Amino acid sequence: MFTGIIEELGEVVSFERSGDAWRLTVRGPLAVSDASHGDSIAVDGLCLTVVDQTADAFTADVMQISVDMSTLGDRTPGDRVNLERAAAVGDRLGGHIVQGHIDGTAEVLSIVEGDGQRTVRISLDAAHAHLVVRKGSIAVDGISLTTSAVSDPSEAQQWFEVSLIPETLASTTLGFRAVGDRVNLETDIVARHVERMLQREAS
Repeated sequence: MFTGIIEELGEVVSFERSGDAWRLTVRGPLAVSDASHGDSIAVDGLCLTVVDQTADAFTADVMQISVDMSTLGDRTPGDRVNLERAAAVGDRLGGHIVQGHIDGTAEVLSIVEGDGQRTVRISLDAAHAHLVVRKGSIAVDGISLTTSAVSDPSEAQQWFEVSLIPETLASTTLGFRAVGDRVNLETDIVARHVERMLQREAS
């Protein structure tokens, strides 16, 4: 379980196929400072398990399905990624409850620079658009964000917007994102549970 508060910008060391899966190595001194074999670390919003580590890096196995439904397949050595260690019991919940189980990817549609902020519009597919509400929580590349606007349900292209402060831009990969880039999305777990309960009620 994570909070969506990014602790460190890591650097991809290698990402190579290993049998029917992939093996990812990321440099992240803070992330491995107290990590042990089997610990969970979120990489761009995906919960991965530490299988090996050095003083400043860790290695995780990644299943093909995780590569297929995320942006990890786009990553190459030298790329920066968002890192967050699993939350400890008793920690402050500075963001929101993030599982590290993404719903899929989305596209950056537009970026508008404002006075002290940057507004980013991101696409939503039809399967998840109803789970995103204005002023609700969403995780983008593992970052806990609050939506500032959402599309009308009647619009052909569904989207949401987030307003990013300088600290978020400086300390996460969203500061590097450009129009057309793909990002990982995880909708709010509460919304997903409500949806499931309503489906059962209706059946």
